[in-house]
Amino acid sequence: MGDAQDLIETAAELADAARAATLLHFRSAGLTADTKEAERFDPVTVADRLSEQRMREILARRRPQDAILGEEYGATSGTSGLTWVLDPIDGTRGYLSGTPTWGVLISVRDASGVIYGLIDQPYIRERFEGGLGRAEVNGPSGRADLRTRAPRRLDQAILLSTFPEVGTPAEAAAFRRVASQAKLVRYGMDCYGYALLAAGQVDLVIEAGLQAYDVQAPIAVIEAAGGLVTDWQGKPCLNGGQVLAAANPQIHAEAMALLNA
Repeated sequence: MGDAQDLIETAAELADAARAATLLHFRSAGLTADTKEAERFDPVTVADRLSEQRMREILARRRPQDAILGEEYGATSGTSGLTWVLDPIDGTRGYLSGTPTWGVLISVRDASGVIYGLIDQPYIRERFEGGLGRAEVNGPSGRADLRTRAPRRLDQAILLSTFPEVGTPAEAAAFRRVASQAKLVRYGMDCYGYALLAAGQVDLVIEAGLQAYDVQAPIAVIEAAGGLVTDWQGKPCLNGGQVLAAANPQIHAEAMALLNA
């Protein structure tokens, strides 16, 4: 698995570099975005690219034997059995809008799955860590342990998702079956929604159409805090797709039953 302390320190250095790179352009006048897809607006900015470039430079210096999978620059092979998974800005639409709910996602995995991850929100300087014996948040209010919420019925639960449309029409219909039963539903959180789940503020995050780099850091953080993250059928979702993140097994089961009703 490699030296745990070195992995944690490397991840912190990556997050610090990405924090500086993203804040260099956040809320700056004239910030523009290219789109990755012709059919819909899937933005990428100079900050996305700079953030990942700087993280890759650190990994080349500190851990050249490890593989890398990044959103902007793809896969780089390694020999150690470890892979760093990087999302330099998760929530570029939020970044372009000036909201503080985007973040930097960094995780490291081995053959068994994700072993450590962090969610960093640069603007409010809040960092959520999970794995390798850690489950904590450090931010403006200081350091605190992460712990997901205790079980409660769905009609008392808070549900988050990034997009109201969720995914395909069928996926949207399944999501609405859960949303209609929840006490409160909020949208537009991007990766910050997963951080809030790990921090015990909400009960569920349900999404579809995700990539590996969208979900692996949240998996590490939420599982370290006592929650669980699967696909909509209860299977592993390391490669993205449909994601059901839950504070505890009870609310997970109730939501999954409705998703598959």
